[in-house]
Amino acid sequence: MSLINRIPHDFYKLFTSKYTEYYMTFLVAIYDAMEQSYSVLGLTEKECRAVMNEKIAAAAILWDAENYDEEGVFLTRSNMASVCLKHFEDWGWLKQDYDETLNSYVVTFPEYSQMYVELFARLLDESDSQERESVLAIYSYLYTYSVDSEKNNEILKSALNASKRLVRMLVNMQDGMREYFDELSRQKDFKGIQDVLVKEINNSDSRKYAILTTTDSFYRYKEAVKELIVKNLDENEARRRKKERELTGIEPGTPAFVRCERAIRLCDEAADIMFRIERQSDVIERRYNKLIEQKTVFAGRAAARIRYIMQEGADGDDRTAVFVSLLNRSRRKEEILETLSERVRMSMPHQLMSQESLYRRKSAERDEFVPQAVKPEEQTETDQMDSFVLKPLYTRREIERFRRKNEKDGVFCVTEDTVQSVEDLEKLFFVWQEATETAESSQEIELGDEQENSSGFRYSALKIRNAE
Repeated sequence: MSLINRIPHDFYKLFTSKYTEYYMTFLVAIYDAMEQSYSVLGLTEKECRAVMNEKIAAAAILWDAENYDEEGVFLTRSNMASVCLKHFEDWGWLKQDYDETLNSYVVTFPEYSQMYVELFARLLDESDSQERESVLAIYSYLYTYSVDSEKNNEILKSALNASKRLVRMLVNMQDGMREYFDELSRQKDFKGIQDVLVKEINNSDSRKYAILTTTDSFYRYKEAVKELIVKNLDENEARRRKKERELTGIEPGTPAFVRCERAIRLCDEAADIMFRIERQSDVIERRYNKLIEQKTVFAGRAAARIRYIMQEGADGDDRTAVFVSLLNRSRRKEEILETLSERVRMSMPHQLMSQESLYRRKSAERDEFVPQAVKPEEQTETDQMDSFVLKPLYTRREIERFRRKNEKDGVFCVTEDTVQSVEDLEKLFFVWQEATETAESSQEIELGDEQENSSGFRYSALKIRNAE
């Protein structure tokens, strides 16, 4: 019976409850307490309730309101632990076993439940205590496999799992950076930007990033990992060929024949795993480079945001108006203005209004218009023509080289492989333009239907041949 088939039907009721987060906290607390228990099997129900009551005491539940669980039971501070424990047992998250040492029933976690509770512990753990994956770990597994005399494929599977976990970690770090980008864009003052920067610098992902770019840098072990993969693949292929030669001289059905066949299958499995590790290494490199790019762009946007706020002021915050308002309400107005004038080094005393502040009407009289003679610029005939002629994009030698490249037996023929870039498309246009404008009797021009190549360029088929 598979593990998934052992999960009770009511097991997933925990995830549909409004108290899911509390349930997760209680289960993790019980799980941790069991590791410190003297009992071989688990905790008693009394001990489980005591553990949950400690968490309930610190929980921010509004007990004044009417709190009913999904079963319709009214919850209070005193009965919540008992009610939750009964739910855990009824739903299949916990089970009871008899402990002969204690001469009583104890509560334990089924195997399928342990997997979920361990995940809850990781989700609720805000520290960075989890194992950190790195390229160094992948390198270590590959090196261990290379020196292992038995060539255990489980070592390669560990290397593959480590590479997958590293990819997931990089993906999660990228998602975290996107959240900081969004938070940064919402800030409207220097203090808010500063808080976002500090938060981004101090989070666990930044600490992982610092290690990934220094001691465990991807590019520090990239080539070594690739060399180990190539070395292990070559040795694995040599072992496989050797076993195939041995297989031809062994009688089918014998134990030696079976062992030789199994060795060949293990070689095939090892090769498949190493190819997958190699592909994961390419994914890691792309994710790694993208993360570095995100970090660089984030720092640049933060700096640009700070410069904008310092130059233009915070959005929706007129600091001048605020200053004037505070100044008018102050009893030390004159003292402040005098001190400010000394600091700012004003050229004239501070005045609210002066003669210079009054509007002066401009004179209605206008100066008499005196037309000026136009002096034409002296231009040569060549200068006049050059102003209307576009400078060529390509030299005649470049156009001729492109034409010869696509000629066969003296016939210029446009195929799907003719245009591979924008430059080729422009050169094709000039060849067609020259052929149609000159229209020599010695040339035959055949313009075909429009076609599109694999690069996405669309152009007409064209043949230019010299008439015999």
